[in-house]
Amino acid sequence: MSCTLVQRRVTAFIAGLAFGVGLLISGMTQPSKVLGFLDFAGNWDPSLMFVMAGAIGAHAIFARRALRPGARPLLGETMDLPRRTELDAPLLVGAALFGVGWGIGGYCPGPALVCLASPSVPTIAFVAAMAAGMLAVRLARREARPLVASRS
Repeated sequence: MSCTLVQRRVTAFIAGLAFGVGLLISGMTQPSKVLGFLDFAGNWDPSLMFVMAGAIGAHAIFARRALRPGARPLLGETMDLPRRTELDAPLLVGAALFGVGWGIGGYCPGPALVCLASPSVPTIAFVAAMAAGMLAVRLARREARPLVASRS
């Protein structure tokens, strides 16, 4: 089934809205709740474990469908699945930085963006640092490409 640009954008908006509402309902937009989940030695709050279990379960259902031979998306021609399966340094460093940022700030990118709807200084600082980090990676990759090309 072919879809128009408007259909794709409306679908993306609805999916993003549902994701944002889910983050609000689950408490993922509250840094204190997230930090409480990460505080195993103190006053541990296991409630986000249920949010993660629900997300993993929903993902498993749709991933199983997407991985079937001949599977087609509802609004597209082909499934656009990752082809790389190896763990490399950029992936591991990125995962570590994500975890450290989550542990220090109590935000991960999605909830931080949702919290911009009612901005606070910590939220703005987190999003600014996240954007600066994304820009730094983009610039570093741009600078690394000529070096890699000249070595071959």
